Amino acid sequence: MAARRSHLEALTLGVEEEFVLVDPVSRITAARAAEVHAFGTSRLGERVARELYATQIEAHTRPMKQAEDLRGDLVEGRRTLAEAAMRSGCVIVGSGSAVLTRKPFPVTEGRRYARMAERYPAAAAGAAGEASGCHIHVGELECGEAVTLAHHLRPWLPVVQALAVNSPFAGGEFQRCASRRHYDQQAWPTAGPTPPVPADGYEALAEDLVESGVLMDRKMIYWYARPSEHQPTLEIRVADVNADIDVAVLVATLTRALAMTCLADVRDGVPPPRSDDHDIREQHHQAAAFGLSGMWTHPFSGEPMPLSAGVNALVAQARPALEALDEMRLVEQLLHRLSRRDTGAQRQRAVYRRRQSLEDVVDDLAAQTARA
Repeated sequence: MAARRSHLEALTLGVEEEFVLVDPVSRITAARAAEVHAFGTSRLGERVARELYATQIEAHTRPMKQAEDLRGDLVEGRRTLAEAAMRSGCVIVGSGSAVLTRKPFPVTEGRRYARMAERYPAAAAGAAGEASGCHIHVGELECGEAVTLAHHLRPWLPVVQALAVNSPFAGGEFQRCASRRHYDQQAWPTAGPTPPVPADGYEALAEDLVESGVLMDRKMIYWYARPSEHQPTLEIRVADVNADIDVAVLVATLTRALAMTCLADVRDGVPPPRSDDHDIREQHHQAAAFGLSGMWTHPFSGEPMPLSAGVNALVAQARPALEALDEMRLVEQLLHRLSRRDTGAQRQRAVYRRRQSLEDVVDDLAAQTARA
């Protein structure tokens, strides 16, 4: 461990959080993103962005070196969007899928989003509810190195996903899973684990996906870990957005630390752990279906275990970086809080069980989101 720690490089850390906008009376999603975006950008500039649907809005942080600084940007983004939503007669809700919604989902104005909806109608219109993710950026990295790092991270990402499951309800129904967002994302082309493309082969593959017509543009490479098209980062896209800001901080902190230890292996010439694409997909489905109760296989020992035990394995793997960053205690505290509060999916189901009310679920999510 000591030898590996000496090779660690502190990567920057950033987070993008997508939220749905909800009418506070009906609790149904509200197409007011234009107004919310206008106010949000007046405060945070380009840190606020539109999404595919006019019922969604996104805030992202600046690249940070420390997790506590990241929390500050997350708080600022949420508070700004909450104020913008209030001025627009709605509230922001952190849920991986919209609990109550109407179809067809209103597509955001603009040529790109209109083309996406027209070209991929099943994916754009077939979701149970508008899907909202928490995307984590680690960098700074050259594209080829980001691709190689993604190969090393690949078998660990079902554990990250399981920590953040937060969409058991969507479209007014219990979806019999922990993350409906995961299943809805599968309708988009290329969604899935990073394929074993060589580090110097990414550019050619990306261009081929567009030129062949599989993708509309390179921004639609929806691998679970992909080189960003607009930043020198690796973007990890497996987590549902959570109303509880502590979950966002936990998942981001663990992912960055894991990336740092894996990057040390990359630079030492250590090959990534062997991982079968079918097995990795099945482990992601286990996370989506059952959360931390699902099954996972340790990438080094090959031992099958619950994803809850996988969290301990991930922490052990990331420990050198967590200690180097002085963030080990923070992660332990956040994991302890999660064990007391349960995952977002478990909390949504617990709220629903009290009175069989989806409106209560939305209210609880809105209150948590605004508590930042």
